[in-house]
Amino acid sequence: MTTQQLEGGCLCGRTRYRVSGTSLSTIICHCVSCRRASGAESVAWMTFPMSAFEHLAATPKGFNSSEGITRTFCPECGTSLTYQDSVGTTIDVALATLDDPGLIVPTKEIWLSDRIAWHALNPDLKTCLQGSDTCGSDDSG
Repeated sequence: MTTQQLEGGCLCGRTRYRVSGTSLSTIICHCVSCRRASGAESVAWMTFPMSAFEHLAATPKGFNSSEGITRTFCPECGTSLTYQDSVGTTIDVALATLDDPGLIVPTKEIWLSDRIAWHALNPDLKTCLQGSDTCGSDDSG
């Protein structure tokens, strides 16, 4: 877990955000929903309490990708930025949208049951067939 202040944003620079404090988890997700929303083979996320997240420039557009789930993206360039459930106590921020994504290292890969076969796993990370709760860790994601 890391305590810090990080900033990031979208490809065109219109949408900017800041997260502060301690990340609750850092994961790489292979689920079908994340892959389709991002157009990538997986998405790395970091989870923070909602109170640790703030928009600095243009608010992104929201899309309800499934029941109780809102994903946000820049309405100008389409960059996928966040993932939130309807409870609204935490927010997942796409790691690759950080100004310096190399500062955060994921700790596990989840939803391996949906992983594309040609995508290699990182042997140093814990793995979960489905969500984080299926691999017995205190991280969530």
